[in-house]
Amino acid sequence: MNRVLLIDDDEQLGPPLAMYFKRFDLVLEQAFTPSKGLARLQEGNFDAAILDIMLPGMDGIEICRRVRTVSNVPIIMLTARDAVEDRVEGLDIGADDYITKPFAVPELLARLRN
Repeated sequence: MNRVLLIDDDEQLGPPLAMYFKRFDLVLEQAFTPSKGLARLQEGNFDAAILDIMLPGMDGIEICRRVRTVSNVPIIMLTARDAVEDRVEGLDIGADDYITKPFAVPELLARLRN
């Protein structure tokens, strides 16, 4: 895996993840809005996507639904929503994994590799 797209409006999250991932030959790019994230995913060339659920305008669940209509790119939901119902919904609509915030970066990397 070479390129990962993070769709999350938290501007503080991407840069440290990108620095960490770079040590493992992964390039992390970030889209701050759902529309930009969807457009970048539709361009292709990403090996995985990390989606937040709580985004302005369109939530990560809807993004995942839309992506699944056109792509099988691996998707990890990364969100503060930790209720069982939220995790089940994320996995049911096509996410490959679900991690809650706060999270350990090495664990996220391990899940991406799998």
